Amino acid sequence: MIDIKGIKKSFGPLQVLKGIDLHIGKGEIVSIVGPSGAGKTTLLQIIGTLDKPDSGTVTIDGTDTSALSGNRLADFRNRHVGFVFQFHQLLPEFTAQENVMIPAYIAGTPPKEAAKRAAELLDFMGLANRGNHKPAELSGGEKQRVAVARALMNNPAVILADEPSGSLDSKNKGELHQLFFDLRDKFGQTFVIVTHDEHLAAITDRTIKMNDGLLAGDEEAAAKPQHDNNATNNAEL
Repeated sequence: MIDIKGIKKSFGPLQVLKGIDLHIGKGEIVSIVGPSGAGKTTLLQIIGTLDKPDSGTVTIDGTDTSALSGNRLADFRNRHVGFVFQFHQLLPEFTAQENVMIPAYIAGTPPKEAAKRAAELLDFMGLANRGNHKPAELSGGEKQRVAVARALMNNPAVILADEPSGSLDSKNKGELHQLFFDLRDKFGQTFVIVTHDEHLAAITDRTIKMNDGLLAGDEEAAAKPQHDNNATNNAEL
């Protein structure tokens, strides 16, 4: 699904990534952990084509993203990669449903089709009655669920999350973490999650450890405790 080969990245004299080789399989939930400054977010941004490496390649679902540029790269990102950020990044002037629909608008999806898909996703998130509410009217956990629904709007192959539960309380963290597994089990998405949350890292399929711009370890799921695999909602999308 994701093949990363020889990724290096510097900002001025500072070399942030020093040669990263990594394979992530389809349907895996992988966490990336390490101290601040290890290069985790930079690697995530390069995987998501938000930034370009100085050297090396990232191949997603058979497409070498380094061979794309301009509109072709933007279109690939919109259709194949979803993003979830720590502080949800919802547009305050739009309702929850309108925020979820934004990637579909960018992709040129007909409005009625986009609205139907957004409503179905919000229902799956347990937010069927919150679609017409603006972000200021939503709780922190609800905002992050809307952000996850937005990431899923175009049914991307990969969801990239940067500290997705960092701003949530323990109850909402647990619900969000379980949601990732429910979504993977139902829709088959691949998740790559940068996190400092030890509980989340402990339950993902693999934990990739980074330090000083290099991979420092790769812990397989066999050594980990099992997560609760009960789906929270059986709605069909």
